[in-house]
Amino acid sequence: MAADWTSIEALPSPRLETLFADDPDRLSKLSLDVAGLHFDWSKTHLTSEAIAAFEKLAKAQDLAGKREALFAGEIVNVTEGRAATHVAERGEGKAEDVGLARALHARMRALIDAIEAEALGPIRHVLHVGIGGSALGPHLLVDALGRDSGRYDVAIVSNVDGMALEEAFAKFDPAATLLVVASKTFTTTETLLNAESVLQWMSENGVEDVYGRVVALTAEPDKAIEWGVDETRVLPFADSVGGRYSLWSSIGFPAALALGWDCFEELLEGAAEMDRHFRLASLSENAPALAAFADLYYTQVRHAETRATFAYDERLRLLPSYLQQLEMESNGKGVTVDGTLLDRPSAAITWGGVGTDAQHAVFQLLHQGTHLVPVEFVAVIEAGDTLAEDHHRQLLLNAFAQGAALMKGRANDKDPARSYSGDRPSSTILLDDLDARTLGALIAFYEQRVFVNATLLGINPFDQFGVELGKEMAKAAGEGGQKFDVSTEDLIKRAFG
Repeated sequence: MAADWTSIEALPSPRLETLFADDPDRLSKLSLDVAGLHFDWSKTHLTSEAIAAFEKLAKAQDLAGKREALFAGEIVNVTEGRAATHVAERGEGKAEDVGLARALHARMRALIDAIEAEALGPIRHVLHVGIGGSALGPHLLVDALGRDSGRYDVAIVSNVDGMALEEAFAKFDPAATLLVVASKTFTTTETLLNAESVLQWMSENGVEDVYGRVVALTAEPDKAIEWGVDETRVLPFADSVGGRYSLWSSIGFPAALALGWDCFEELLEGAAEMDRHFRLASLSENAPALAAFADLYYTQVRHAETRATFAYDERLRLLPSYLQQLEMESNGKGVTVDGTLLDRPSAAITWGGVGTDAQHAVFQLLHQGTHLVPVEFVAVIEAGDTLAEDHHRQLLLNAFAQGAALMKGRANDKDPARSYSGDRPSSTILLDDLDARTLGALIAFYEQRVFVNATLLGINPFDQFGVELGKEMAKAAGEGGQKFDVSTEDLIKRAFG
């Protein structure tokens, strides 16, 4: 293991422009087309030598075997003794897992058909309460694909701050609202508190059978039934589907309802196409693997602590937030799968924004700051708007020019404040169009990229114990009778007396 990392850390570090000058085929070697997505890593410091070194590391870490274990439904979440069956939700896992996923999808579709037939009344609004993976995935899908669907108004509320709920209350008619409660365990404090407040709002505004307007999305159906949801409106999913990997399961219900079932199926098929590519392509032509190799090059060799994603499409404005959870909750670990301390950096800090707004906010640091920040641009060839062509043309040209400027830089010996060092890496993902199929492929790409990063680092990307301690202490603070440090005690006293 050490020798493999040593060979990676010993790689030469020529400037990007030199790499292009030395290899006229660099672009073709470091670009790839998969499932309606074009990937370009030519403006990173990846080389054939670097890729070979990472392939050697992948062999030492048995990436091929662990990838097969993932798709075979074997236990890959070793700390919790579980498989990770999100790939089965899009039809690419073990036969039994795929069969279960399809059965649960059929159950979800039947409920959607009933809602469309007004079996629950004239529903026009969908108020989805969840948090983390139970909210970020559906929110991304609805915001990206459902802005003009005209089917249902959807609000995704995750924050326990009452302002978030009241914003939805102001827009929705309680008599025409469906409450969707998404919680894997159906014990999530923030989600259940929000759900109870929605029920109170509905009741106070004349809805007689409030529980008759509730759908539950959970891996613990008995707890949802005990809470008051009728069994016919409980949509289960397997407990081997992690929250941040769950939008393909019944957690995707609000998106399937708002976008239509055909759209949801296209989402699944796009993800399945990326899964097949990840499973079958050689590592040197494998999009998730090449992206992970670049990630690890910058964290391990160049010691970059962050990585930024900028979506040059307003419909993908939630993508950076979605990736923050996917990447940092999965790979923000300090121990390996065998419990030993990790002796090198794990996941980079994921952040980002939307172009062109970000250019006038954070790109100053990216171009001239002292931090090395690998940048990823995500853009779409086909415009999503109906305005003059200049809008989309300017958007795309800005994305492409930023990558070129980061690489090339510009010297100014007379005025150092106007000098750009260049040699700053970026990659680009260019979608043919933003539809359900390409979005599904894009999200699956990021999931499998996380898996490759985790495997090469020797960590488990499927647990998330780091989120528990703060929640436990918040619960203890609410119940009282437990002493905290003097600072925390003072804050509690100031807030509550």
